[in-house]
Amino acid sequence: MSGPMRGHLAMLLFSALVAGSFSLGALMANLISPTAFTALRFLLAGVIIGALVFATTGMPRQALAAPWRYAALGTIFASYFILMFEGLKTAPAVSAAAVFTLTPVLSAGFGWLLLRQVTTPRIAAALAIGAAGALWVIFRADIAALMRFEVGRGEAIYFVGCIAHAVYTPLVRRLNRGESPLVFTFGMLIAGSIVTTIYGWGAIRATDWSALPMIVWVTLAYTTIFASAATFLLLQYATLHLPSSKVMAYTYLTPSWVILWQIALGQPAPPFLVAAGVGMTALALILLLKEETPSPRRSE
Repeated sequence: MSGPMRGHLAMLLFSALVAGSFSLGALMANLISPTAFTALRFLLAGVIIGALVFATTGMPRQALAAPWRYAALGTIFASYFILMFEGLKTAPAVSAAAVFTLTPVLSAGFGWLLLRQVTTPRIAAALAIGAAGALWVIFRADIAALMRFEVGRGEAIYFVGCIAHAVYTPLVRRLNRGESPLVFTFGMLIAGSIVTTIYGWGAIRATDWSALPMIVWVTLAYTTIFASAATFLLLQYATLHLPSSKVMAYTYLTPSWVILWQIALGQPAPPFLVAAGVGMTALALILLLKEETPSPRRSE
């Protein structure tokens, strides 16, 4: 199996695992500080990835060069998760997932700025369709609200986090110096946990950890193992084998996965008109993943 094909499979699994964060996160977002939760999540994920690193390749000396790279990436990604859970305090899970689908448009822009990756007309059209579908869901199929641009506070907060996520994707490729995805992820997680702990020390100390409801610990376990350690590794791997726009294309599957998660957790499915917007994001994914004839004059 080729590297790009493995990258596509990595992102397919990534989208399914990330979707669980929205559904579970919406259930616990108001029960704990997002900063305290993210700090512990990064620390535990770092321990898991670190164990894998030292059980396999070990930490090469050259990977320790320019540690500022890990600090920058860790800060950016930690910011994304803090803003995500802050947004989920008021934004519905499906709506937040729709906001997440705006990241391919942002990622394509940052991919050009940082890597000079050119977006083809077909990819641009797919991004536009996906963005339209996302906006339809965000505004809950209410044309009047769309015309007034009535964006919920939670969605607006999370959108800022999605900008950070979009910067992170091409930046990984720009800053990687040949480190394996496992080693690079470990460095990012450790740096991110240190920065987040320092920033959120007050919130961490103020949290009554022994009194937290079980849903918080369930969400922490899921996000640490599946939506942190696993997805960070999958994202790192995919960004080294696929263009930024195609990596982030898989975010268009997230609302569909979230709907399935919501139903599995006993939540009602969204109205049909809202679901139509989700269908548009799925169409965007199909267009983005369609193979084109390679051209030596441009890079997807």
